[in-house]
Amino acid sequence: MSKVIISTENAPAAIGPYSQAVKVGTTVYLSGQIPLVPGTMEFISDNFRDQAVQVFKNLKAVCEAAGGELQDMIKLQIYLTDLGQFAVVNEVMAEFFREPYPARAAIEVKGLPKGAQIEIDGVMELPSTD
Repeated sequence: MSKVIISTENAPAAIGPYSQAVKVGTTVYLSGQIPLVPGTMEFISDNFRDQAVQVFKNLKAVCEAAGGELQDMIKLQIYLTDLGQFAVVNEVMAEFFREPYPARAAIEVKGLPKGAQIEIDGVMELPSTD
């Protein structure tokens, strides 16, 4: 199978040598999103909740560019600089997803690109066209 590179102006441009997402068959591998606003490439704010919401909006835009929707994500990896914000992540995630929820991991890290407080990457499985 060949790789299809996914790119959209509705999510922040890659800030390094990587693609926003790569599709192989019906599986889409989404690169990590941080809380950058696509038009300005600046953080939405310093507020953690605002940052989490922006990250999910960015993921949603990449999912849609790949031909799916956020609900099609099957696995999320959530990186936080403060695991104490875990409850806020749950609240925000519940605003963007409905059951069945994707599998996920939440990991505290020492630092994230550009000083972000949250980054999320994941895997999406597109609905079958059978």
